[in-house]
Parts: sequence; structure tokens; C-alpha cells
Amino acid sequence: MSRRRTSLVAAGLLALVLSACSGADDPAPEVAGEPATTAAASEAPPPAHHAPAPPARPKPLRAGERRVTMTMPETYTPSAPTGTGTDDYRCFLLDPRLARDSYLTGTNVVPGNPEVVHHVILFRVPPDQVAAAEEKDAETGGLGWTCFGGTGLEGEFQNPEDAPWHGAWAPGGEETMVKRGHGVDLPRGSRVVMQVHYNLLAGASPDMSSTQIRVRAHDPGITPLHTFLLPAPVEMPCRPGHDASPLCDRDAALADARDRFGSAGGALAQGLHFLCGTDVVPSEVTECTRTLGRAMTIHAVAGHMHLLGRRITIETDPGTPDARTVMDIRPWNFDDQGSRPIKPVHLDAFDRVKVTCRHVQWLRDRLPAFETQREDRYVVWGEGTTDEMCLGMLSVAFDDE
Repeated sequence: MSRRRTSLVAAGLLALVLSACSGADDPAPEVAGEPATTAAASEAPPPAHHAPAPPARPKPLRAGERRVTMTMPETYTPSAPTGTGTDDYRCFLLDPRLARDSYLTGTNVVPGNPEVVHHVILFRVPPDQVAAAEEKDAETGGLGWTCFGGTGLEGEFQNPEDAPWHGAWAPGGEETMVKRGHGVDLPRGSRVVMQVHYNLLAGASPDMSSTQIRVRAHDPGITPLHTFLLPAPVEMPCRPGHDASPLCDRDAALADARDRFGSAGGALAQGLHFLCGTDVVPSEVTECTRTLGRAMTIHAVAGHMHLLGRRITIETDPGTPDARTVMDIRPWNFDDQGSRPIKPVHLDAFDRVKVTCRHVQWLRDRLPAFETQREDRYVVWGEGTTDEMCLGMLSVAFDDE
């Protein structure tokens, strides 16, 4: 895929993450060939759903590291920015006050109000973009600014193979640390955008969240790490016999997303097909295969879905004798998420990576979060708690650095 083609859709690449697994296992046919949900599978215990979780306890610092804590300057009370829906994405500009070039070696999030904080993404703002970020912050009424998708800063997703993500948190997440000898470049004068997804299903109440980062000196022996985003479209139809709702129509579902999230709502649902070279085909299972533009080594993996997710896998060199599965989480459990280190996997330019997700509508019948949305709807990629996503993430080191 050309860099120009990638850039067209990457500007919509969204904000959220993570992954993990726990609980009873699903029946385990191959994901790509799974049949429609059986009665036995539908009786399996559903995974946990979003619930308040205590903040993670910080882990001991390693040699050369120090911890920087950044807190919102005042409380923020979330609300649906369009007046419709139960989700608010808000970006807060934070200053780590770095006196010298550094490497970021770990992140931790301390949600001020776990009742409303659904997840948090940390983005880097390089020194040459700080003025634009400060201007955006100043021109928006109140604390921070609305930021569905990404931060809304120009050029933030020009290349999804090297996205400006520092880290992320979701309920159950712990402090994340990179491997010794590795770090994410954080030059002096950089800022951090803390994007908070507020879930308003239980009502709105004030929040003052914090983020903690580990930093160390910009030593020459550190290997720089980067974030490679691997999203796939979601096209989950209503179940037979549960398809009477007007929102079982795909066009109606896209219109509903625009009502809830503004003009950008539903845009990525279309753009991801362009990125992945796929057609719109309703299914419980979705996938995306990407060809690498440069050689790299994978050091950690993560995935992200919402409440209707059931399984997510990431494969390298799919369909070849060298194929390997580097992540397989089933059943998906939103309340147990975190990036996972793996034994390093080296890939050459033009090798391929593939993410596959399975979502099921029957969880709508079980989970409290859907108490007011029991009716099936056509589900596409969307930012809301009760929308869906399929997102793989790789922490990689490039060979040419």
C-alpha cells in the first residue's frame, strides 16, 4: 500500500486500546471459519463488562528511571457533546516539564472517577506541534476539547505504522513498562495529550484523572520503540429473528453514528475497508491483513474490542509456512486489559500481519451495559461504549534506526 493511500484513512484512526483474557474458554474452532453462534456457545458465561476498578499500584522504578505525575488542572464534568448518546471523548493537554531529551519507559493512569472513566489513551505532542495544541486548547470553551477518533491535531495519524501513542489504560489495566534497554522517544519540550473516554451510562459526575510516566535519560544505548496500529472494519448484522429494528439497516446505523459523534461518526467504518482492501460483507468475523513497509521486530502485542467482542488474534506471515500466532485472546474480557510482551518476532519489509476479531450480538442479551439497548442493531466501527472495534497494536523496533 502506498504511503498516500495509508494517509487518507489513517487520519481517522481512532483512539482506544488494549487487550487481555480471562474466564471460561469458548469452543475453539478456527476464528476465520467459525460458524454462527450455537445454542451451547450462547449459554457460555459472558465476559466481564465495564466496571469501576481500583487504580493500579505503581511498580518499583528501575535504574535510571524517574516518575512524572501529570494531573488535570481542575475537575471536568463530562456530557455528550452532540446532546445524543452516552459517550464523551475529551482531550487534556499536559506538560511533563522535561529539562532534557528523554525516553519514556512506562505509563500508568490513575482515573479520578472510575464510575465514568471508560478508558484513557496517551498521545505525544512533539515540540514543533505544541503551539498548535495550546491554541486548540485555548479556543475551546471549558477544560480540554472534544476529540472523537484521535486528538484532532493536524498530522497525528499520517502513518499508522508509527502512531503517536505513548500508552493506554482500561479497567483492570496495570502500570505498563517497556523492556529494559528500550524506550519511546520524548524530546525536551514535548507535551502529552491525555484522551479520556467518559462512559455516561451510569450518569455524569466530575472527574480529575492523572497520568504517570516513567522517563530516563536519552542514552545512546536505548532502542527506540514505536506503535504499529492494525485496525479492521466491523460489519456485524442483526441476528435472524432480531432484525425488526430500523437500526438493523447499515445506512441507518451510520446515520445514528453521525448523530452521536458529529460529521466524523461512521467515517472510519467506511475508510477501514479502503485501508484493508475489503468489501462490506456482514459477518460476526472480521479481519485485516497489512503489508509492512519496512523491516521491524515486534516486542509486545495488544488488542482492543468493546463489549460484544469474543475473540481477537494477531498473526504474522499468514498463509505461509512461517505463519505464527502472536496473540490469541478468547474469550475477550474488557475488564482485564494490558499490553503483553512476547518473544521478539522479526519481520522483513513486505511481510504481512493480520488481525482477526469475532463479535456476537447475544452478549447484548446478557450485559447490564445494554439494559436500554437490548434490541439488535447493525454494528459498525464506532467510538461509543456500546459500539464496536477491532484493533491490534504492535510495539515494534525498526531495523533502519
